[in-house]
Amino acid sequence: MRQRPAATSRPRPLRLSALVTAGVLLLTLGAACSPGRAGTALPDGDQAAEYVSAKFTRTLERLADDFGGNEPRRSTHRSFTRIDDKKADNTITAIQVGSPPSRLYKNHSNRDSSDYRDYFHPAGSDVEYMRLGPVYKDLAPTEWVSKPYTAGSLNVCYWGGYTAVCRMLDTVSQSMQNGSAAKQAKSLEDGSVELTAEVTLREFLDQRVVILPDWVLERISEKMRDGVLNTRIALDPEGKLMEIEMKGLISADGHEIEINEHYQVLDPPTENDLPKVPSPDEVTALTTEAQVDDFYRRMAEITSSEG
Repeated sequence: MRQRPAATSRPRPLRLSALVTAGVLLLTLGAACSPGRAGTALPDGDQAAEYVSAKFTRTLERLADDFGGNEPRRSTHRSFTRIDDKKADNTITAIQVGSPPSRLYKNHSNRDSSDYRDYFHPAGSDVEYMRLGPVYKDLAPTEWVSKPYTAGSLNVCYWGGYTAVCRMLDTVSQSMQNGSAAKQAKSLEDGSVELTAEVTLREFLDQRVVILPDWVLERISEKMRDGVLNTRIALDPEGKLMEIEMKGLISADGHEIEINEHYQVLDPPTENDLPKVPSPDEVTALTTEAQVDDFYRRMAEITSSEG
């Protein structure tokens, strides 16, 4: 099973601004809550819930600055989904360097070394390049494909390198609004903070953290969708997001689904981590909307297979 890439259809808006708005509404809950001592967990109950809400609010409020800035950033996201005996296991590596930034994200299967897609947008370029692994060789006669770059005016959550983490935070935000997410906060010795929460599989799927083909969704019953995914959020001493992890094993009605999503911020990259711009003879250029749509339609046929 391969997860369907988010870019195979026109993206729906990702709600970074809505996340911040939701967080502001929760700020008053934590305003009177003093931080816990280093290395200690806060008490259970209302105080812990208020502290988690306040910490999560501050995380949301700075996301736009953290993600939208031009500082070098590197992250990795391991995405594992299993439904019964079918598995999808991918690692997404996201890199941005420069001002304005050049951006690269690599979506590589951990089960098949020939299944990968690398997306590269050089700073200021009016095209985005995509490098295709051998699994996708029938999509184009060359290893590289280019298409018009149209995301310049969109918020950073539209970029494939940040899409999943934005949707993970969307999921926690939605759970908080439903009154079910806040669970515990722990202040560590180095000043960092670890938040734990619970979200439902339903909320996870509704926010499209992973985009599953229809034949998988048909196996996930209503009872399974009410199952819980444990969530851990790690903030550094300055309150910046360093990790978010969602995982769970849910069984019901003759089927079993396993989820393990783990996003981590790594050491900053350099320009040496970016590929060179391919020469024109190495690139199949998609220049019209119809060509781009047809390309992603054919890619979806590959990624939605039951293999």
